[in-house]
Amino acid sequence: MKRKGFTLLEVIIAVFIMVVGTGAAFALIQQTLSATPVIKDKLIAAYLAQEGIEIIRNMRDSAWLASRGDPNVKWDDYIPEGDWQADYTADRLENNYNGAFLNIDSNGFYSYSFGTATHFKRKINIQKENLDADIDPEKINISVRIDWSEKGRDHYFEASESIQNWYGE
Repeated sequence: MKRKGFTLLEVIIAVFIMVVGTGAAFALIQQTLSATPVIKDKLIAAYLAQEGIEIIRNMRDSAWLASRGDPNVKWDDYIPEGDWQADYTADRLENNYNGAFLNIDSNGFYSYSFGTATHFKRKINIQKENLDADIDPEKINISVRIDWSEKGRDHYFEASESIQNWYGE
């Protein structure tokens, strides 16, 4: 005699497998949704760190342009050692790092002077490297650290680079 249909045990096992599979899928979706803001902030932090390095490069290049009209201007004159905060509007390092938060304006630009407050802080550290104390620095080490808090946890991103007197004077 052949029986058609499922036994109660087969139905219970099938339902159990479906519940476990659905639960795992929902857990994965929830984990992905909770990680999205952190990933977004890490990407923003990486861009802010790179922008910090570019700000210092622009200062080096501005010194080069100034030296065309004034031979007393050196390639590192606009870049003093220490911990600084600067944004894309800065042409000199004038503000020591004080832990201020960056602001974002309606166009998506980050600065310290205007816009809506964000949870990002940017510290630019400058170290000059001399092989001989009697000569100008041979390179400048730039280290940029971005700090922020997300969901009660502290995060940071660091980037560093060395720049040199590329015009060799």
